[in-house]
Amino acid sequence: MAKQEIRTDQAPTPVGGYSQGVVIGDFLYTAGMGPIDPGTGQVVGDDVATQTRQTMKNLAAILAVHGLTFDDVVKSTVHLQDLHRDFKAYDEAYREHFTAPYPVRTTVGSDLMNILVEIDFVAALRR
Repeated sequence: MAKQEIRTDQAPTPVGGYSQGVVIGDFLYTAGMGPIDPGTGQVVGDDVATQTRQTMKNLAAILAVHGLTFDDVVKSTVHLQDLHRDFKAYDEAYREHFTAPYPVRTTVGSDLMNILVEIDFVAALRR
């Protein structure tokens, strides 16, 4: 089964050996995205809610390359720099982008590099 790379200038350019997204089989998998403005390369916001909204904007751009939206997301993995402090504000910003039934989600605390949140998705392709 061949992998198809997803690439857009509307999301941050990878800084390592990875793709923004990959389509294989019936799914699109995104890389972990953070709150980086794709035009400036700078972190957007100094609070988790603002950073979550920018991260979601970056993920939306990757999904859009393949004609997908948040409605197509079936799983998300979320890393928070300070899980206990930021969970509530992050969750409120995250929920702004979805309607029930929500994707399944794993949220963990992680040591992130100068950001408060990183999120990746698995989205089901439309038939």
